[in-house]
Amino acid sequence: MTSEQIENFFQTAKLDSSKVQISFKTRSAIVGMFIQTNDYAELKSKNLWRVVSESKIDEFNVRRDLNIARIFNGTEMTKLSLVQTSVPGKTAKSK
Repeated sequence: MTSEQIENFFQTAKLDSSKVQISFKTRSAIVGMFIQTNDYAELKSKNLWRVVSESKIDEFNVRRDLNIARIFNGTEMTKLSLVQTSVPGKTAKSK
C-alpha cells in the first residue's frame, strides 16, 4: 500500500486509538494500533509506520516506551481493517 492509501484509511476510519488488523504480503496478519510520534511525518514520507501489537497496547499506554512499537513498511501491507471491539454486557443471541 502507498502512504496515501494508508493515510486515507486513517481519515475514513477516524482512528483515535483503535485496533487495526494489518495484512501483509509475506507474513501473517497482525492486530495492532498505529501511533503518532515526533518522527511521524518523516516516517510517513518514507511509507514507514510505527505500530504497537495488540498484546503490548496496555503496556505501551502505561509506559509510553517507543521501544515497544515496531516499524513496518507500508509497501508490505496489503489490507487494513478496523477490529470490532465487543461491548461489555452485550452478548450475541443464539437461535
